[in-house]
Amino acid sequence: MRQSWDEYFMSIAHLVKTRSTCLRRHVGAVAVTPEHRILGTGYNGPLPGVAHCDKVGCLRQQLNVPSGQRQEICRAQHAEANICNFAARCGTALEGATIYVTDRPCTTCVKAMVTSGIARVIYDGDYPDELASQLAKEAGMDLIKYSDLLPADSPAEV
Repeated sequence: MRQSWDEYFMSIAHLVKTRSTCLRRHVGAVAVTPEHRILGTGYNGPLPGVAHCDKVGCLRQQLNVPSGQRQEICRAQHAEANICNFAARCGTALEGATIYVTDRPCTTCVKAMVTSGIARVIYDGDYPDELASQLAKEAGMDLIKYSDLLPADSPAEV
């Protein structure tokens, strides 16, 4: 059976997350046009030229920082921010795009996506950051749980 566009792009986001070197959470994302063309992909990982966490350890683990808090204490950049930053670096417009991401975005990533013109975010897993949802709603960016798009008899897992 042929996958829907949502299933197709979410499965790509799950594949992209396999590139992550984060020790706590692997996240992948894919940005697409309204016409279903891929604009870019991203995963959570260190900045260009910076050592990967699987090589030098996780500062957040060492400091016992809970998930969803103090995102600035991290060597990595989140998947969604990576898409936004690399799109800007390459001159790729994200206006009106949809991002499929394996976890609900954090506040920092919502800010980057709203500023980049992302219209919709479809996320699979949860992430403990309620401010992100509030900001997305206020800015008019749709934040949609992937399982809400699936037919009742479809499995939510990709």
